[in-house]
Amino acid sequence: MLSRIAESLFWIGRYVERADDTARIVDVQVQRILEDPWLDEAEACASLLAVMGARDLDGPVDRRRLLDVLAYDPTGPGSIAGALAAARENARRAREVVSSEMWEALNTTYYAIPTRVRAASAHRFAGWVRERAAVVTGIADTTMSRDAGYQFLVLGRSLERADMTARLLATTVLEGGPSWQTVLHGCGAYEAFLRTYRGGRQGGRSDAQAAEFLLLDRLFPRSVVNALATAERCLEDLDPDAGRVGYADDARRTLAWTRGQLEFRSPDELLGDLAEEMQRVQQAASRVSDAVSRRYFPMSAGVAFTAEAI
Repeated sequence: MLSRIAESLFWIGRYVERADDTARIVDVQVQRILEDPWLDEAEACASLLAVMGARDLDGPVDRRRLLDVLAYDPTGPGSIAGALAAARENARRAREVVSSEMWEALNTTYYAIPTRVRAASAHRFAGWVRERAAVVTGIADTTMSRDAGYQFLVLGRSLERADMTARLLATTVLEGGPSWQTVLHGCGAYEAFLRTYRGGRQGGRSDAQAAEFLLLDRLFPRSVVNALATAERCLEDLDPDAGRVGYADDARRTLAWTRGQLEFRSPDELLGDLAEEMQRVQQAASRVSDAVSRRYFPMSAGVAFTAEAI
Protein backbone atom coordinates (compact mmCIF):
# COMPACT_ATOMS: atom_id res chain seq x y z
CA MET A 1 0.00 0.00 0.00
CA LEU A 2 1.25 3.50 -0.85
CA SER A 3 2.29 5.43 2.24
CA ARG A 4 0.11 8.33 1.03
CA ILE A 5 -2.99 6.14 1.08
CA ALA A 6 -2.08 4.53 4.40
CA GLU A 7 -1.54 7.94 5.99
CA SER A 8 -4.87 9.26 4.70
CA LEU A 9 -6.75 6.27 6.11
CA PHE A 10 -4.93 6.60 9.43
CA TRP A 11 -5.99 10.24 9.70
CA ILE A 12 -9.55 9.59 8.59
CA GLY A 13 -9.83 7.27 11.57
CA ARG A 14 -8.29 9.85 13.89
CA TYR A 15 -10.28 12.85 12.70
CA VAL A 16 -13.70 11.15 12.70
CA GLU A 17 -13.05 9.84 16.20
CA ARG A 18 -11.81 13.27 17.28
CA ALA A 19 -15.03 14.90 16.10
CA ASP A 20 -17.11 12.26 17.87
CA ASP A 21 -15.24 12.45 21.17
CA THR A 22 -14.93 16.24 21.16
CA ALA A 23 -18.70 16.42 20.70
CA ARG A 24 -19.12 14.16 23.73
CA ILE A 25 -16.75 16.22 25.88
CA VAL A 26 -18.26 19.56 24.87
CA ASP A 27 -21.80 18.30 25.37
CA VAL A 28 -21.03 17.03 28.88
CA GLN A 29 -19.26 20.21 29.95
CA VAL A 30 -21.72 22.70 28.43
CA GLN A 31 -24.63 20.89 30.05
CA ARG A 32 -22.77 21.06 33.35
CA ILE A 33 -22.25 24.82 32.98
CA LEU A 34 -25.93 25.36 32.16
CA GLU A 35 -27.20 23.26 35.07
CA ASP A 36 -24.94 24.60 37.85
CA PRO A 37 -25.67 28.29 38.61
CA TRP A 38 -22.82 28.41 41.17
CA LEU A 39 -20.17 27.29 38.70
CA ASP A 40 -17.65 29.90 37.55
CA GLU A 41 -18.26 29.75 33.79
CA ALA A 42 -15.01 31.48 32.79
CA GLU A 43 -12.87 29.19 34.95
CA ALA A 44 -14.69 26.04 33.83
CA CYS A 45 -14.32 26.97 30.16
CA ALA A 46 -10.65 27.89 30.52
CA SER A 47 -9.92 24.62 32.35
CA LEU A 48 -11.63 22.56 29.65
CA LEU A 49 -9.76 24.38 26.89
CA ALA A 50 -6.51 23.61 28.71
CA VAL A 51 -7.44 19.91 28.94
CA MET A 52 -8.20 19.94 25.21
CA GLY A 53 -4.86 21.57 24.40
CA ALA A 54 -6.26 25.00 23.46
CA ARG A 55 -4.29 27.56 25.45
CA ASP A 56 -3.10 31.17 25.16
CA LEU A 57 -6.42 32.52 23.94
CA ASP A 58 -6.79 36.29 24.03
CA GLY A 59 -9.62 37.83 25.98
CA PRO A 60 -12.18 36.31 28.34
CA VAL A 61 -13.42 32.78 27.78
CA ASP A 62 -17.11 31.97 28.10
CA ARG A 63 -19.44 29.28 26.80
CA ARG A 64 -19.77 30.94 23.39
CA ARG A 65 -16.00 31.20 22.98
CA LEU A 66 -15.62 27.59 24.10
CA LEU A 67 -18.02 26.42 21.40
CA ASP A 68 -16.33 28.56 18.75
CA VAL A 69 -12.92 27.02 19.54
CA LEU A 70 -13.89 23.39 20.14
CA ALA A 71 -16.96 22.98 17.92
CA TYR A 72 -17.53 25.52 15.17
CA ASP A 73 -14.09 26.66 13.96
CA PRO A 74 -13.86 25.32 10.36
CA THR A 75 -10.07 25.65 10.15
CA GLY A 76 -8.91 24.19 13.47
CA PRO A 77 -8.16 20.44 13.32
CA GLY A 78 -8.87 20.29 17.05
CA SER A 79 -12.44 21.50 16.61
CA ILE A 80 -15.39 19.37 15.53
CA ALA A 81 -15.95 21.21 12.25
CA GLY A 82 -12.22 21.30 11.51
CA ALA A 83 -11.80 17.58 12.22
CA LEU A 84 -14.68 16.65 9.92
CA ALA A 85 -13.24 18.89 7.19
CA ALA A 86 -9.82 17.23 7.60
CA ALA A 87 -11.39 13.75 7.48
CA ARG A 88 -13.15 14.65 4.21
CA GLU A 89 -9.91 16.03 2.75
CA ASN A 90 -8.05 12.84 3.60
CA ALA A 91 -10.86 10.79 2.06
CA ARG A 92 -10.55 12.88 -1.11
CA ARG A 93 -6.82 12.10 -1.24
CA ALA A 94 -7.58 8.38 -0.88
CA ARG A 95 -10.59 8.15 -3.20
CA GLU A 96 -9.18 5.08 -4.95
CA VAL A 97 -9.57 2.98 -1.80
CA VAL A 98 -12.41 4.73 0.04
CA SER A 99 -15.82 3.31 -0.80
CA SER A 100 -18.39 5.55 -2.48
CA GLU A 101 -20.68 5.23 0.53
CA MET A 102 -17.98 6.35 2.92
CA TRP A 103 -17.02 9.30 0.70
CA GLU A 104 -20.65 10.34 0.39
CA ALA A 105 -21.13 10.15 4.17
CA LEU A 106 -18.10 12.34 4.85
CA ASN A 107 -18.90 14.75 2.04
CA THR A 108 -22.55 15.12 3.08
CA THR A 109 -21.54 15.66 6.70
CA TYR A 110 -19.02 18.33 5.74
CA TYR A 111 -21.48 20.36 3.68
CA ALA A 112 -24.21 20.06 6.32
CA ILE A 113 -22.11 21.58 9.11
CA PRO A 114 -23.03 25.27 8.55
CA THR A 115 -26.75 24.51 8.52
CA ARG A 116 -26.48 22.45 11.67
CA VAL A 117 -24.46 25.12 13.46
CA ARG A 118 -27.05 27.79 12.69
CA ALA A 119 -30.16 25.71 13.35
CA ALA A 120 -29.26 23.59 16.37
CA SER A 121 -28.36 24.14 20.00
CA ALA A 122 -24.96 22.96 21.18
CA HIS A 123 -26.56 19.79 22.59
CA ARG A 124 -28.35 18.96 19.36
CA PHE A 125 -25.27 19.75 17.29
CA ALA A 126 -23.20 17.38 19.44
CA GLY A 127 -25.84 14.67 19.04
CA TRP A 128 -25.85 15.12 15.27
CA VAL A 129 -22.03 14.86 15.16
CA ARG A 130 -22.13 11.62 17.15
CA GLU A 131 -24.70 10.19 14.75
CA ARG A 132 -22.67 11.17 11.67
CA ALA A 133 -19.49 9.72 13.17
CA ALA A 134 -21.36 6.48 13.87
CA VAL A 135 -22.56 6.40 10.25
CA VAL A 136 -19.01 6.85 8.90
CA THR A 137 -17.60 4.25 11.30
CA GLY A 138 -20.35 1.76 10.46
CA ILE A 139 -19.84 2.21 6.72
CA ALA A 140 -16.10 1.73 7.10
CA ASP A 141 -16.61 -1.45 9.13
CA THR A 142 -19.07 -2.92 6.61
CA THR A 143 -17.53 -1.87 3.29
CA MET A 144 -13.75 -2.17 3.79
CA SER A 145 -11.76 -5.36 3.38
CA ARG A 146 -9.77 -6.31 6.47
CA ASP A 147 -6.49 -5.48 4.75
CA ALA A 148 -3.69 -3.07 5.64
CA GLY A 149 -5.84 -0.06 4.76
CA TYR A 150 -8.49 -1.04 7.26
CA GLN A 151 -5.85 -1.69 9.92
CA PHE A 152 -4.44 1.81 9.48
CA LEU A 153 -7.92 3.34 9.78
CA VAL A 154 -8.71 1.38 12.97
CA LEU A 155 -5.24 2.14 14.34
CA GLY A 156 -5.86 5.86 13.95
CA ARG A 157 -9.34 5.56 15.44
CA SER A 158 -8.07 3.59 18.45
CA LEU A 159 -5.21 5.98 19.25
CA GLU A 160 -7.56 8.95 19.08
CA ARG A 161 -10.14 7.17 21.22
CA ALA A 162 -7.59 6.41 23.94
CA ASP A 163 -6.40 10.02 23.88
CA MET A 164 -9.86 11.59 23.91
CA THR A 165 -11.32 9.23 26.51
CA ALA A 166 -8.38 10.17 28.72
CA ARG A 167 -9.22 13.85 28.20
CA LEU A 168 -12.86 13.25 29.08
CA LEU A 169 -11.87 11.42 32.26
CA ALA A 170 -9.49 14.24 33.12
CA THR A 171 -12.40 16.70 33.17
CA THR A 172 -13.75 14.96 36.30
CA VAL A 173 -10.98 16.52 38.41
CA LEU A 174 -11.66 20.06 37.17
CA GLU A 175 -13.36 22.59 39.40
CA GLY A 176 -17.05 21.96 38.86
CA GLY A 177 -16.23 19.03 36.59
CA PRO A 178 -18.88 16.50 35.59
CA SER A 179 -19.89 13.63 37.83
CA TRP A 180 -18.90 10.09 36.92
CA GLN A 181 -22.50 9.33 36.02
CA THR A 182 -22.45 12.22 33.54
CA VAL A 183 -19.15 10.99 32.08
CA LEU A 184 -20.60 7.49 31.67
CA HIS A 185 -23.52 8.98 29.74
CA GLY A 186 -21.09 11.04 27.65
CA CYS A 187 -19.18 7.90 26.66
CA GLY A 188 -22.38 6.02 25.87
CA ALA A 189 -21.34 3.67 28.66
CA TYR A 190 -24.04 4.12 31.29
CA GLU A 191 -26.21 1.10 30.43
CA ALA A 192 -23.20 -1.14 29.85
CA PHE A 193 -21.80 -0.02 33.22
CA LEU A 194 -25.05 -0.84 35.02
CA ARG A 195 -25.16 -4.30 33.46
CA THR A 196 -21.54 -4.98 34.32
CA TYR A 197 -21.82 -3.91 37.96
CA ARG A 198 -25.45 -4.91 38.49
CA GLY A 199 -26.43 -1.30 39.10
CA GLY A 200 -23.25 -0.30 40.91
CA ARG A 201 -22.98 0.77 44.52
CA GLN A 202 -23.63 4.03 46.25
CA GLY A 203 -21.08 6.59 47.44
CA GLY A 204 -17.42 6.92 46.62
CA ARG A 205 -17.09 3.27 45.62
CA SER A 206 -19.40 3.93 42.69
CA ASP A 207 -16.89 6.50 41.41
CA ALA A 208 -14.11 3.92 41.63
CA GLN A 209 -16.24 1.44 39.69
CA ALA A 210 -16.98 3.99 36.98
CA ALA A 211 -13.28 4.82 36.70
CA GLU A 212 -12.46 1.12 36.59
CA PHE A 213 -14.98 0.56 33.80
CA LEU A 214 -13.89 3.48 31.59
CA LEU A 215 -10.20 2.89 32.16
CA LEU A 216 -9.76 -0.86 32.45
CA ASP A 217 -12.72 -2.80 31.07
CA ARG A 218 -11.39 -5.07 28.32
CA LEU A 219 -14.79 -5.59 26.68
CA PHE A 220 -16.16 -2.05 26.44
CA PRO A 221 -14.91 -0.48 23.17
CA ARG A 222 -14.52 3.04 24.56
CA SER A 223 -12.40 2.13 27.57
CA VAL A 224 -8.80 3.30 27.49
CA VAL A 225 -7.40 -0.22 27.85
CA ASN A 226 -9.61 -1.60 25.06
CA ALA A 227 -8.53 1.20 22.71
CA LEU A 228 -4.84 0.63 23.49
CA ALA A 229 -5.22 -3.15 23.01
CA THR A 230 -7.01 -2.63 19.68
CA ALA A 231 -4.18 -0.38 18.50
CA GLU A 232 -1.68 -3.08 19.52
CA ARG A 233 -3.56 -5.69 17.48
CA CYS A 234 -3.57 -3.41 14.44
CA LEU A 235 0.20 -2.97 14.65
CA GLU A 236 0.64 -6.73 15.06
CA ASP A 237 -1.46 -7.35 11.94
CA LEU A 238 0.56 -4.78 10.01
CA ASP A 239 3.86 -6.38 11.07
CA PRO A 240 3.22 -9.87 12.47
CA ASP A 241 6.90 -10.93 12.58
CA ALA A 242 8.09 -9.30 15.79
CA GLY A 243 11.07 -11.60 16.20
CA ARG A 244 12.01 -13.71 19.20
CA VAL A 245 13.53 -11.04 21.44
CA GLY A 246 11.46 -8.12 22.65
CA TYR A 247 9.97 -5.53 20.33
CA ALA A 248 11.97 -3.27 18.06
CA ASP A 249 8.80 -1.38 17.16
CA ASP A 250 8.65 1.77 19.31
CA ALA A 251 4.89 2.08 18.80
CA ARG A 252 4.06 -1.41 20.09
CA ARG A 253 6.46 -1.08 23.00
CA THR A 254 4.90 2.23 24.06
CA LEU A 255 1.36 0.86 23.81
CA ALA A 256 2.17 -2.26 25.82
CA TRP A 257 3.96 -0.28 28.53
CA THR A 258 1.11 2.23 28.85
CA ARG A 259 -1.55 -0.48 28.99
CA GLY A 260 0.45 -2.39 31.60
CA GLN A 261 0.80 0.71 33.77
CA LEU A 262 -2.99 0.99 33.84
CA GLU A 263 -3.92 -2.67 34.18
CA PHE A 264 -1.56 -3.40 37.06
CA ARG A 265 -2.74 -0.54 39.25
CA SER A 266 -5.91 -0.59 41.29
CA PRO A 267 -8.79 1.75 40.36
CA ASP A 268 -8.37 3.56 43.69
CA GLU A 269 -4.72 4.29 42.87
CA LEU A 270 -5.66 5.53 39.42
CA LEU A 271 -8.38 7.78 40.86
CA GLY A 272 -5.93 9.29 43.32
CA ASP A 273 -3.57 10.25 40.50
CA LEU A 274 -6.09 10.58 37.66
CA ALA A 275 -4.96 13.83 36.04
CA GLU A 276 -1.33 12.69 35.80
CA GLU A 277 -2.29 9.20 34.58
CA MET A 278 -4.51 10.62 31.85
CA GLN A 279 -1.74 13.01 30.84
CA ARG A 280 0.57 10.03 30.44
CA VAL A 281 -1.98 8.25 28.25
CA GLN A 282 -2.24 11.32 26.02
CA GLN A 283 1.54 11.59 25.76
CA ALA A 284 1.79 7.89 24.91
CA ALA A 285 -0.80 8.24 22.14
CA SER A 286 1.21 11.15 20.71
CA ARG A 287 4.46 9.15 20.83
CA VAL A 288 2.82 6.16 19.15
CA SER A 289 1.40 8.38 16.41
CA ASP A 290 4.86 9.85 15.80
CA ALA A 291 6.42 6.37 15.74
CA VAL A 292 3.82 5.13 13.24
CA SER A 293 4.45 8.16 11.03
CA ARG A 294 8.21 7.62 11.07
CA ARG A 295 7.89 3.96 10.15
CA TYR A 296 5.01 3.89 7.68
CA PHE A 297 4.74 7.44 6.31
CA PRO A 298 8.39 8.51 5.99
CA MET A 299 7.90 10.42 2.74
CA SER A 300 4.73 12.23 3.80
CA ALA A 301 4.79 15.99 3.84
CA GLY A 302 2.81 18.24 6.10
CA VAL A 303 -0.72 18.82 4.86
CA ALA A 304 -2.27 22.24 5.26
CA PHE A 305 -6.06 22.24 5.21
CA THR A 306 -7.65 25.31 3.70
CA ALA A 307 -11.28 25.94 4.51
CA GLU A 308 -13.58 25.96 1.51
CA ALA A 309 -16.47 28.31 1.15
CA ILE A 310 -19.44 26.28 2.31
